[in-house]
Amino acid sequence: MEEEREARRPRRWRRVALVTAGIAVIATVPWWGPRILAEMSFFRLRRVQVVGARYVPADTIVALLGVDTTRSIWDETDELLARVRKHPQVSDVAISRRVPGTLVVTVTERMPVAFVPTARGLTPLDAAGRALPIDPSRVNVDLPVLARRDTGVLRLLGELRERAPRIYERVSAARRVGRAEIILEMGDVAVRAMADVTAERFADILPVEADLARRQARVTELDLRYRDQVIARVQ
Repeated sequence: MEEEREARRPRRWRRVALVTAGIAVIATVPWWGPRILAEMSFFRLRRVQVVGARYVPADTIVALLGVDTTRSIWDETDELLARVRKHPQVSDVAISRRVPGTLVVTVTERMPVAFVPTARGLTPLDAAGRALPIDPSRVNVDLPVLARRDTGVLRLLGELRERAPRIYERVSAARRVGRAEIILEMGDVAVRAMADVTAERFADILPVEADLARRQARVTELDLRYRDQVIARVQ
């Protein structure tokens, strides 16, 4: 009996492999392949998996899809994509299939970069200045605070969040000084820079801070306004 079971295992795996290969071939046929698969009850939708959602609840994404178990995973997804993209937190979305009955919804969110005071309280904004539907009482959001909506400062914060997260995480507040300068508050240290400063430029302050720490110097301001220099003002 044991030998018979051992003999059946390779045959069973061969059948699974053949079925999987057959599905793959049919699914790649330009138009009629997915239609054939969509008629098979084996591929009815059983599960929706949401990937990449951080601030928007996965349940919200599923509700936007509006699907149920009468749907096949091989049905067209263009309408589903359009529904999810209408959410103001969603930047982009993709849908893939996992046989036999799962749709995988991969969400790319608009990331908040700062709080700005409004009539409704502190409102999260993204790097383009869009207000995002994030409830700070429900989701833990730690963001720098701006006195007002400033697209130049928001752009800089967005670049820092993406390219220099170690610096961004230290920023508690940011503001524009005049028309040409920006000040970022990083704990007890203010970092002054020109309004067109890049995120990469902020990496220059790290070795300067390390050197000042070794000398136990108390820094009040780091100045990035001058090319290839970091000027430290200490107490």
